[in-house]
Parts: sequence; structure tokens; C-alpha cells
Amino acid sequence: MSLFDQLGGLLGGEGGGVAGAVSELMQQQGGLAGLVEKFNSGGMSELVSSWVGTGGNLPVSAEQIQQVLGNEQVAALAGKFGLDPQQLSQALADYLPQAVDKLTPDGQLPQGGDLLSQGLGMLQGFFNKS
Repeated sequence: MSLFDQLGGLLGGEGGGVAGAVSELMQQQGGLAGLVEKFNSGGMSELVSSWVGTGGNLPVSAEQIQQVLGNEQVAALAGKFGLDPQQLSQALADYLPQAVDKLTPDGQLPQGGDLLSQGLGMLQGFFNKS
């Protein structure tokens, strides 16, 4: 079963396009560590550090998502999953802080093993909320 299928299942069919885009984004970046590094190198270290850390999560805007990922990557992901690029940027802005927070419950990136599979288990409760 692919990561997209697992994320889609966790979302219970709702937001399937967003789940696929998040899954694809994580795969493109080399997993959670790669995604965190993308934000760090994009000048968003303070934001992403708050998501990984144990305190409150700083918000990110749709514009900041586009700045870090680039308009081309956002447009490509949106097109692949049948979403409008602005809609996808906003969905990522809404979900990434919480998702990264759930994937790093001890305030640091998990070490070793299949990080995506480990993360999916942690995210199950997050995505199953009504």
C-alpha cells in the first residue's frame, strides 16, 4: 500500500486530494527530515522549529508555503491531485504545522527506521478527528 493510500485512509476519504499532496510532498522532499530542511533552508527555521518542538506551533501562511516550495512545485502538486494551487497552499498552511508536530512528539525528528511509516501511525489520531 502506498503512502498516498495510507494517508487517504486516515482521512476517511475527506481531503483525499490534500492527503495525496502531503504524501507526495513528503516523498519528494525525502521524508519528514527533508521537509523540515526545506523550510529551514527557505528561511522559515523559527516556524518549523516550533512545529518540531514541544511548545506551541507558530502559524504559516499560504504565501509562505508558496515561497518555500515554489510556485512550480505547488502548481504541479495541485494539478496532480485536482486542486487549485491557492487551495492547496492554504490546506498545507492549515495542516503542516499540526502534522509535523504530531510526527515529532518528543520535540525532535525520529531517528532510524521508516520515518514515513512511523509518522503515519502517529498521525492516525490527528486525521481521524471530525
